[in-house]
Amino acid sequence: MTTAPIRLAVVSAGLSEPSSTRMLADRLAGATRDQLAEQGHEVRVDTVELRDVATEIANNFVTGFPGRALREALGTVTEADGLIAVTPVFTASYSGLFKSFFDVMENDALNGKPVLLAATGGTPRHSLVLEHAMRPMFAYLRALTAPTAVYAATDDWGAADDGVSPSLPGRIARAGREFAGLVRPSGTPAVRDAELVPFEQQLAALRTEG
Repeated sequence: MTTAPIRLAVVSAGLSEPSSTRMLADRLAGATRDQLAEQGHEVRVDTVELRDVATEIANNFVTGFPGRALREALGTVTEADGLIAVTPVFTASYSGLFKSFFDVMENDALNGKPVLLAATGGTPRHSLVLEHAMRPMFAYLRALTAPTAVYAATDDWGAADDGVSPSLPGRIARAGREFAGLVRPSGTPAVRDAELVPFEQQLAALRTEG
């Protein structure tokens, strides 16, 4: 019997073109796809560029109804087997466009869905945005977030592995492995509430890993 491909949705909130946010999103998707392919799975990746639906997101707040492009973007995310969500850092947090997209989504749309978190910024000082902003938001949405989240500062793109802190490619590879282990093929039972890892336990695991 032929199984359906695993569907990965990638949400990029980058505003520029080319965008380091989109670049990080693509590399995370590639690392996850490679891991799933090694397990014998066919993978389909669909990318949502939030700048393309920014106007419709704003209109949705006013009218209460999504336009066609926004409706398709929301469907891409809610119907996917796993989500990679990447935002640039603005004012020490996720961007307003990123937050607004998830604000217009149904409250239970991400229940039990595996999510890989990532962010980009100009300085390493904002790396904690992953833990103090992004992870709590997705915990509230009852998503199943991967233990490793990836932050890419400007200097990370060309930095080599110094033997102390893993390089950006190393962190991307690790996150891809973990995320691939959470994603389930289409048609398998959804993750039960009892299987969801509470936010506090996720933080404890991250602290243990160093």
